[in-house]
Amino acid sequence: MRKLCAADLMNSEVLTVHEGMAISELAEYLTSNEISGAPVVNDDGKLVGVVSLVDLVASASGDAAFTPDEGNPEFYLRDLTDAYSGEEIRNLHLHGDTQTVAEIMTPSIYAVEEEATVSEVADLMLRAHLHRVLVTRQGELVGIITSSDLLGLLVEEG
Repeated sequence: MRKLCAADLMNSEVLTVHEGMAISELAEYLTSNEISGAPVVNDDGKLVGVVSLVDLVASASGDAAFTPDEGNPEFYLRDLTDAYSGEEIRNLHLHGDTQTVAEIMTPSIYAVEEEATVSEVADLMLRAHLHRVLVTRQGELVGIITSSDLLGLLVEEG
């Protein structure tokens, strides 16, 4: 029996954002697409980072409580979609249109090749405290796997 791999689980319709997008546009984009984050690309379409609602709220609030703290596992249990409605996120004080995605994104890109096993994907997500992992084929973005996708496997098995 073949083990499930990243290609079996990934969503191949990856929504990306541009690094020059204003964060007010980002808030609208994420909430209207009902996603919590997205890969960031530059003018050449090259991946340059990842941005999430956590980044957006941290930027707007200046609150250190929203800054990732690997020593505080409670941070990773937070569900911002419960804490903030889409309307509240769109109405955060977002520094006008002067701040861009490039200024608030995480420049680290966590990716696996499409033949990585689901176990390898889950291990990476746990070790790095990630909610999403990008899936690549020969260095090109072909999909995304979220923590919800992994949880979906448990529901199907149950």
